Amino acid sequence: MDVPRLEDLGDLDGRRVLVRCDFNVPLAGGVITDDLRIRAAIPTLRYLLDAGAQVTTCSHLGRPGGSPDPAYSMEPVRARLTELVPGVELLENLRFDPGEMVDDTGFTERLIEGHDAYVNDAFGASHRSHASVVGPPRYLPSAAGRLLAREVEVLSGLRNSARHPFVGILGGAKVSDKLGVIGALLDVVDELIVGGGMCFTFLAAKGANVGSSLLEEDLIEDCARLLDSGAPIRLPLDITALGPGGRIGDPAAGGEVRQVGTSMPDGWMGLDIGPGSAVEFCDVIAEARTVLWNGPMGVFEDPRFNAGTRTVAEAVADCRGFTVVGGGDSAAAARQFGLDDRMDHVSTGGGAALELIEKGDLPGLAALRGEDGLTGN
Repeated sequence: MDVPRLEDLGDLDGRRVLVRCDFNVPLAGGVITDDLRIRAAIPTLRYLLDAGAQVTTCSHLGRPGGSPDPAYSMEPVRARLTELVPGVELLENLRFDPGEMVDDTGFTERLIEGHDAYVNDAFGASHRSHASVVGPPRYLPSAAGRLLAREVEVLSGLRNSARHPFVGILGGAKVSDKLGVIGALLDVVDELIVGGGMCFTFLAAKGANVGSSLLEEDLIEDCARLLDSGAPIRLPLDITALGPGGRIGDPAAGGEVRQVGTSMPDGWMGLDIGPGSAVEFCDVIAEARTVLWNGPMGVFEDPRFNAGTRTVAEAVADCRGFTVVGGGDSAAAARQFGLDDRMDHVSTGGGAALELIEKGDLPGLAALRGEDGLTGN
């Protein structure tokens, strides 16, 4: 996709450059628990510093609601950024100002004041029409940073030039979150594996009793139409389920864990694909030349229900084809299992990755190209 790159900004010596990053890192008690998103910005920041630029970064952190909140202060991020890339400034949380999320012109003008150029390196925020994403390119010479450019290259390539067999793997909670991307992927993949909570709406569309599992009844007909169309959708053959009285994430609460088929007893909740499904999915993945994985196969945070996700993650890591993890929970699972460094590309933006695959463009990319008309949430 043709977006301007850092080299297109020309001579940067002595110029002040504003860089929109995605430093929305996880925090626990004010301590960063995973600094991946900060480290991911280093190649862009090093390029700008080496070119003689004065660099100021900006980012959101959490959902403070449009007003200052000490719980969402950028101070922990600022401290870590200073350790990694000394000499780079970081502004306070963009979402402390209500103008950020509504693309307020006045906020954009205050944000860019004193800057000579703008760089968007926040792929994870580029599906949103926020002031810091779509506003600065209206006023300043602008370009995509290294991270953003790489994400666009890889994910656009999945739509346009993937090698076959191309296997898509979708998991996560809800069909409604991914119905659009399912349609887009079915245009390009040879097989689409569906697991996680979203599989139960598909299984219900085939007549299975899904017990107390997550179910979107209003989408059963949509799933049935997809299945009846002959689309290459592969569903689980067995399920790991939790019996009545059990609680997710609390093994001590009791509740029987059992392998069941695709229909389960009333009151039972499916929380992972079963071992038979995992083996079948792995066989499909092993033959792929391109793999896109987005979404876990079960509630992998609970050790009783992480086997399906772990097995699929290992299969993706072992695959000899080009492997892409589409950010979000699947990226977190890959890191949890120590497999992320064996994937060819781990996206930094789950929602942005899915939207780019589905729609082929993002508001932040259109802004860099000087185009209007795209909207995001």
